[in-house]
Amino acid sequence: KRKLAAILSADMVGYSRLMAADEAATVETLKAYRDIIARLVVRHGGRVVNAPGDALLAEFPSAVEAVQAAVEVQKSLEGHNIELEPQRRMQLRLGVNLGDVIEDADGTIYGDGVNIAARMEALAEGGGVCISSTIYDAVEGKLSFGFDFLGEQQVKNILKPESVYR
Repeated sequence: KRKLAAILSADMVGYSRLMAADEAATVETLKAYRDIIARLVVRHGGRVVNAPGDALLAEFPSAVEAVQAAVEVQKSLEGHNIELEPQRRMQLRLGVNLGDVIEDADGTIYGDGVNIAARMEALAEGGGVCISSTIYDAVEGKLSFGFDFLGEQQVKNILKPESVYR
């Protein structure tokens, strides 16, 4: 079935480097961080769709809740990273998009809505969040923080340039 959803795409920065340095500790930290992310996603009315490797995909029925969850995830992980040695710290890049998706019977979601969220995530800095113009339009004036306009970005495999905010 088709539906409109706010999609959050997450990816760990430097995951391969961390795994090469200490596999066991990296996996342990990754699992702990995934639990934190999942709790925050659920707290904001979302659900984790998939979490392969060092990535995570979540969907929300609300753009505002998706962005609030993304910001809370980054703040929470920043706090947990303080407890780790600098070379062991894990940072996430997060991207959020509002778009039409196709939902499979098993709950998996597909489509440009998901792809654009992944492209937003790829543009984010470690510890940061990038959002699409569709999310920006939906949340503008509804949150207690501001956004920086990063301009029109041509992103991989998407025909039109995307307006990006962080």
